[in-house]
This record gives sequence, structure tokens and C-alpha cells, in this order.
Amino acid sequence: MRGASRTSLGAVTEDVRPVLEGARGTELGEQLFGVVDLLDSSGPLRRALTDPARAVDDRTGLLERLLRGQVGDEALDVVRRLVQGRWSAARDLPDAVEELAVLATVSGASQADDSGDGVDRVEEELFRVERLLSGDRALRAAVADRYAPEQARRDLLDRLLGDRVAPGTLLLVRRAATRSRGLTPERALTRYGELAAEWRRRVVALVTTAVPLRDDQRQRLVELLTRQYGRQVHVDSAVDPSVVGGVRLEVGGELVDSTVASRLDETRRRLTR
Repeated sequence: MRGASRTSLGAVTEDVRPVLEGARGTELGEQLFGVVDLLDSSGPLRRALTDPARAVDDRTGLLERLLRGQVGDEALDVVRRLVQGRWSAARDLPDAVEELAVLATVSGASQADDSGDGVDRVEEELFRVERLLSGDRALRAAVADRYAPEQARRDLLDRLLGDRVAPGTLLLVRRAATRSRGLTPERALTRYGELAAEWRRRVVALVTTAVPLRDDQRQRLVELLTRQYGRQVHVDSAVDPSVVGGVRLEVGGELVDSTVASRLDETRRRLTR
């Protein structure tokens, strides 16, 4: 998403921040995801709602006739504000609604958790489920099987995760598995986690080591990266014995690899030149 679409989404996101942050549970997120599905199902509808030659009142009137009584007032207001914006491409509108649906879901997790740690929990669980799928080929194939009934895949996830994760996490995992909109389930989960971090104005770092990090090591890493990037950093950690030793660190698309395995690979490349 770029140009006018990115500008419109940014403006609306800030306008509706109090609504999204006030969400409790998954209801607002579910309603917005329902709008995404509606927009994905009809190209003519997307074009009608984003046509710059059509008056704003006409676009919002069409939207309200479609959604009134189908979603709550808050969801309707969020989508109405989006429809009032300018869009570089009709496909950008459902993409924008999806982003706000993710933000409503993770914010709802915080409001529903009296400890105030709901968003942290959802971010961590999304990462763990992504790691689970990445490491289990059979499970990944079953979850991503487009020939299997959608309900069957949802039931599989419910049996696997059930009450082990927050309701917001389960909703997002279901979306990633059945309505990932062109992404693999793993990539969709990663994207949801990135959106959650951006929403909280945090940086996410993925740290891969041969053995699990101790709590004190994780805390020192968080403090170091927070000073370096000037923003709060959330650290996800993974264990991969193949790294042999050292640390592989990915932050915002940047890779810092100081593992023994990477140094051995570099030595091999030099020897074969």
C-alpha cells in the first residue's frame, strides 16, 4: 500500500485509535474481519466504495445500506471513515480494514485481561504458533490445505489450541489459516505480530540461539536494543541447534548473524573461490 492509500489509512488509524484501544474482547475485530470478507467477495463493491469520481455521500450511503444492522456502530464508523478517504487502488480498502481489524483484536485482548498484559500475551502466542507451524510440516500442510473444508481446519486449530491461548490469538490464528488473503499462515501470523508491535510503537527482535536464553540474558538484550533503537523493543526468542553458537538477530528486516555456523559458511565460501 502506498501513496494516497497509505496516507488515508494513517489518518484514519489515528482518528479511530480511541475506539480501537477501547475494544474489549474480539467483537469489534470479528465485525471488521467480516467487512473484509464482504469486500473481498465483490470487485464491483470495492470499486464503488473507492471511486474518486463518486461523491463521498454516495459512497458512505452505499456502505451504510449494506452494513447497517449487520455490524455495531463502532465498526460501521471505522469503515465509514475509511470509505471517505482516497485510495490508490480498490484492493487497498479491504487491506486497510484488515489492518484495523487486527489492531482492534490485539487491543481487545488488553482490555479483556485485567492484568494489562493481554497484548504481550497475544504477541507472544502469535510468535509461538508461527514457530509451531514452521517446524511441523504435516501440521502446516493440514492447516494450509485449501481443498479441506474451512470448518475442518478451524476445528483442527480449536483442538490444538483450545483454551491454551487468548481468544484474540485464536481469532487471528483462524484468520491466518483460513483467510490469509494470499499469504501463508506463517507469514500472516508474522504480519499480525508486526502490526501489533507497530501499533504500540515497539520494535520486534527475533533472537535465535543454540540453547534457550536465560531471563537475565533476555532482559539485557532488551535493554541494549531499546537504547540502540530509541524505542521499546520486544524480543521473541527461538532455539535452533544448527546455529552452533552465538546469536542470530533479526530486527526490522535487518539480519545480524554472529553464529559459529554463519562464520563456518563464510569460511567455506572463501575457500571455494
